[in-house]
Amino acid sequence: MSLNAEQPPGRNVRSRPYSRTGRRRRGEGLYAALDLGTNNCRLLVARQDGDGFRIVDAFSRVVRLGEGLEESGILSDAAMQRTIEALRVCGAKIRRWDVERGRYVATAACRQAANCEEFLDRVEADTGIRIETIPAAEEARLTLAGCVPLLDTALPHALVFDIGGGSTEIIWLRVEETGARMIDWTSLPFGVVSLSERHGLGPFDADAYEAIVGELAALLAPFCERHDIAGQIGRTGVQMLGSSGTVTTLAGLSMNLPRYERSRVDGSYLDFATVSGLTAHLRAMSPNQRAAHSCIGRERADLMAAGCAILDAICRRWPAGRLRVADRGLREGILAELFGRGTIVAAADNDRR
Repeated sequence: MSLNAEQPPGRNVRSRPYSRTGRRRRGEGLYAALDLGTNNCRLLVARQDGDGFRIVDAFSRVVRLGEGLEESGILSDAAMQRTIEALRVCGAKIRRWDVERGRYVATAACRQAANCEEFLDRVEADTGIRIETIPAAEEARLTLAGCVPLLDTALPHALVFDIGGGSTEIIWLRVEETGARMIDWTSLPFGVVSLSERHGLGPFDADAYEAIVGELAALLAPFCERHDIAGQIGRTGVQMLGSSGTVTTLAGLSMNLPRYERSRVDGSYLDFATVSGLTAHLRAMSPNQRAAHSCIGRERADLMAAGCAILDAICRRWPAGRLRVADRGLREGILAELFGRGTIVAAADNDRR
């Protein structure tokens, strides 16, 4: 039997009833959000807490689902097996907490893979989790919904980005007292996994690295020019917010943390001079050298050079001077909507890629 998943708007969602005694059932009020990306499998289980929600259980594992996808166009047997093993853990947690409602989504790797449906059928049969593959527009919207609490309402515009494993989502929005309105968005077909497979893991000398950054910056140009974002940064001030493992890791390194601490990283700020110095240092290191730092770790070390290149390209294209760091995103956006606590976010009028 499948674990119940929150479905897209317009489809029914199971609601767990009260018991005959009138008492709440054990899992009532517990909601779950699962994000299956190109690189990571992440789960949150939460309960309502005042105007928000409180996390009661969490799980995260690097699964590299999109490994080799750039070349083959399909999910490999090894990647699918790694992912299913992680999803078994997620399924056990969802059952253990007797979750009332949940939404379980897959993003770039499943959007791109020719054998996605076969894989998701295997997942459901093996773990009981029914996963939906969401389009890039929905991924961007949910990521923004999760990050809205970190936006400064004193600044009228914001650029929010999420560097994923297989794609990078960028959102241009107006910040309002009641929330945020998406003006436009784009999903670019590169992330830390796909870019690493295309260009290698490093170390990179300055010329090779600059060539990668220049290529990425050129891909960002049409979106920037469509709204004169760079010009608005100079005239009115624009806040920037980054949600990705690359950004959170750099924030941890900038604080000289001996090990990663979410409570210190989430909501912190990175100035662009610090970003430039850290990325120059990391791109010149080997994956083994990066892995030696406990704030990076072996699982993220080989992807850091690619993440740095994407972040450098974003910072150079949109010189806001600093960015706010978000250790939150899609899962928190799902939970906010499940609890009815999410800030209303209007979709862009046109779905631009």
